Amino acid sequence: MSTQPVATYTAAEYLAQERCAETKHEYYAGEIFAMSGASRAHNLIAWALSTELGKSLNERPCEAYQSDMRVKVDRTGLYTYPDAVVTCDEPRFEDDHVDTLLNPQAVFEILSESTEKHDRGKKFDHYRHVESLQDYVLISQEEPLVEVYSRQDDGTWNLSIAKGLDASIMVPAIDVPLRLQALYARVQFDTPS
Repeated sequence: MSTQPVATYTAAEYLAQERCAETKHEYYAGEIFAMSGASRAHNLIAWALSTELGKSLNERPCEAYQSDMRVKVDRTGLYTYPDAVVTCDEPRFEDDHVDTLLNPQAVFEILSESTEKHDRGKKFDHYRHVESLQDYVLISQEEPLVEVYSRQDDGTWNLSIAKGLDASIMVPAIDVPLRLQALYARVQFDTPS
């Protein structure tokens, strides 16, 4: 019995391929991982999140990016595509292509059944190594629920939770409130029978 060797790539090879690809891929430790498509609820939440960030940050020196802005975790080598990312500092990019952000202050991930474990676990472990990152925001698709992990001065992470359509939650690093009614305005949840 033989096993197929896993092809490995350098970061430069990954970036060259990714910049020509029709679909998005993440990269870590020499391996390239295809990203799956998003559900209707995911897309509705992502659009609402972008709208809310745009309204809140419109007159501030911040930049918010949707899921096409790649983020690199320098210390671990992960290249990934958060659902949204914000920096209020001068943005720093990996190279002149200006498509790989190095200094996010807030990262937003919309959870799905297939990504939730990874987003809460290994991906968050990587994000913790980004020195500029102050808030990691997880948004559920299954119910009106938003969790904000905020880095404390001692390096620990504090969790704040907002649940229910009447709730709201602050993203402290960028001073943006998120109203769950706005995030989930068009999302229909399954009701228990």
